[in-house]
Amino acid sequence: MQDQSDPRIFRIDHLLKAHVTTPRQGLPPVLPIVLYNGSDRWTAPQDIYDMVQPEPPAFLRVYQPHLRYYLIDEGRYTAEELGQRQTPLSGVFGIENAVGSREALQRAVDRVVGIIQNDPHKERTDAIITRWLKRHLQWLGAGVNLEQLNSLVEDRDMLAENLENWAKKERQEGRQEGEQLRAEQTARNLIQLGVLTDEQIAEATGLALADVRVLRAKS
Repeated sequence: MQDQSDPRIFRIDHLLKAHVTTPRQGLPPVLPIVLYNGSDRWTAPQDIYDMVQPEPPAFLRVYQPHLRYYLIDEGRYTAEELGQRQTPLSGVFGIENAVGSREALQRAVDRVVGIIQNDPHKERTDAIITRWLKRHLQWLGAGVNLEQLNSLVEDRDMLAENLENWAKKERQEGRQEGEQLRAEQTARNLIQLGVLTDEQIAEATGLALADVRVLRAKS
């Protein structure tokens, strides 16, 4: 979610290259953050020192690295907890968790749009989350047109229409797959009867003759 175009966000090496500071002058504070959205819960130690095994002898302990990070484990938040947090990140989590249906995804998108509209940095937040959502939908394999999606707030209706078209396409593909499975089962039953030719079974079920022959070979 980091926007490198935001002038308030810098990497340490950028600060040094821009001569904003030097190692002699000192470096700014660092907050290491791990944002995790895996299906299993995060179990790794939150300090690198705790990963050093076996524990080093006393004279080496002082030289061991210590780096503790702030963990954001998405799966630890329930839908109710996310709903109580009106933040852009909670909206992103809600979209990632909306895997049950396209309707759930649309509700999650509507929610994050509302969060963006109330954000004090509305335009910047809108741009960041819009770019993220486009990548997320591409990762999901969404058959929607994302070329014209530049703002969740401004293009909300267009996105809703695209998501609905995606849902219709999935339902249609599901029906076609179901019909194919039923036709194959009928063909298997007719093959077991042994009274019809492959050509007759193909005509009766609507399957291709080659598919019927494959099913017969497997019977």
